[in-house]
Amino acid sequence: MFVVIFGRPGCPYCVRAKEIAATLKENRDDFKFRYVDMHAEGVSKEELEKTVGKPVNTVPQIFVDQNHVGGCDEFEAYAKANLGLYA
Repeated sequence: MFVVIFGRPGCPYCVRAKEIAATLKENRDDFKFRYVDMHAEGVSKEELEKTVGKPVNTVPQIFVDQNHVGGCDEFEAYAKANLGLYA
């Protein structure tokens, strides 16, 4: 399983999403993730909207195996339901 987190510096939800991903990486052999700092890597909101397929108003935007999950809250719920987070 590979997760990509698109975020921005100073965003508390982006930090939380990275923490969740780091916890999953520690606890699962099949989990890997990449954090994309949109500012540092020059990814615009418009480019991300094309990938997501709908307007993007907030970050982070998170993909699990190339499927858009949503933001931090949706990712945390997905991880609890499907990946054994806090189990």
